[in-house]
Amino acid sequence: MAEFTMPSLGADIDEGTLQEWLVQPGDTVRKGDAVAVVETAKSTIEVECFETGKMGKLLVEPGRTVPVGTALALIEPTAEGPKKRAPRRKPEKPEKPQKAEPKRAKPPPLPEPVRVPVSSPDHERGHTEAGPLIRHLAERSDIDLESLHGSGPGGRVTRTDVERAAAAATAAQPLRVRATPLARRLAAELDVDLAAVTGTGKDSAVRATDVRKAAPGPATAAPPSRHVAAPARPSEDRAAAMRQAIAGLMTRANRDIPHYYLSTTVDMAAAGDWLHEHNRRSPVADRLLPAALLLKAAARAAREVSELNGFWLDDRFTAGDGVHLGVAVSLRGGGLVAPALHDADALALPQLMAALKDLVVRARTGRLRGSEVSDSTITVTNLGDQGVEAVFGVIYPPQVALVGFGRIIDRPCAVDGLLGVRPVVTATLSADHRATDGAIGARYLTAVDRLLQNPEQL
Repeated sequence: MAEFTMPSLGADIDEGTLQEWLVQPGDTVRKGDAVAVVETAKSTIEVECFETGKMGKLLVEPGRTVPVGTALALIEPTAEGPKKRAPRRKPEKPEKPQKAEPKRAKPPPLPEPVRVPVSSPDHERGHTEAGPLIRHLAERSDIDLESLHGSGPGGRVTRTDVERAAAAATAAQPLRVRATPLARRLAAELDVDLAAVTGTGKDSAVRATDVRKAAPGPATAAPPSRHVAAPARPSEDRAAAMRQAIAGLMTRANRDIPHYYLSTTVDMAAAGDWLHEHNRRSPVADRLLPAALLLKAAARAAREVSELNGFWLDDRFTAGDGVHLGVAVSLRGGGLVAPALHDADALALPQLMAALKDLVVRARTGRLRGSEVSDSTITVTNLGDQGVEAVFGVIYPPQVALVGFGRIIDRPCAVDGLLGVRPVVTATLSADHRATDGAIGARYLTAVDRLLQNPEQL
């Protein structure tokens, strides 16, 4: 029996609050399935399972804050895993040649068909085929899965089935308050009117924490007077906690990491011309922003100069298992997160652009995955859209490098002996002197420059 523990969700995160379970005891889970929602000081994160098996006992109730490494649930092994093949034997040579055709082996028995629940006279309920995420979506939308007819293969309930049922329920009850199932149970227990609670969840849904804060209690404060500060709103508390977490990590990074800094000016004329032509020939949905070229160049350069793509652990450098590009995203309520674009060096530009848009939206709505906040091997911060010309960032430990891009601006410069005006961008590198030195850092920025001069190769 394996333990599902509170994972490390970043170097600056020591604990997390379990908000919701996305699965129940007895559910079958596979490695990579999202099984719980955890809230940290910086974001709300869907945590994936690292084992394949069946969910056993849930050890932590929603609403509890526990340190990283705490056992949250037990996972029972199942017999679904791959079986070891028996060693192959060489066929024995027949003593006499066989003229008759060899008998064909019997085909393996076909798997049993998926059972779809059918209403019986005594209204006995069957088991509906649906994955953990679909079950979570149905529970969050207050939809009874057993009442749905699945349109997927073998009668499996799909996301579309749940969304249609939810839309129908909303149309029938337009005044229904959006709330998680846990929030509804707590509201009933604590005698809280959900309609009077301000939701801080996705699409303003009321969460369990909102209900707890709204619940009356013996320590209910009196209305603030003109000399007493009003209590901070949940968003303000969250922003303050995030600032403290970021400040603590950056303080340690500045203290423990011997930074060195390099910068170079990159001519963006070739990249701009290529981008203009690509967007002119592409539908609106496939058009690219300059950020896509900058990120792809940063990722490809990290693949070439792998000494900067990895971690400083146990007093030595450990290379990353791929180029997982951390992208700094500013949040609307203040603060930032840097989730990972996995294998960014191998993504085609349209794929990278789509993945970037999706990552930014989910980072700002609090729906990141655990692997996205803990897998980055090198981070990029791009403050060009804020008008900044150059940024020298602080390394996010245990990584060993951070790349910065500023605003693309027109500057007078000499090209082939002639003075002209060219679009340029300042690319910077903050690197860990324990892992590399200036010569390696210079190779990296030179690679970024070369790749941006040949955008068709990206």
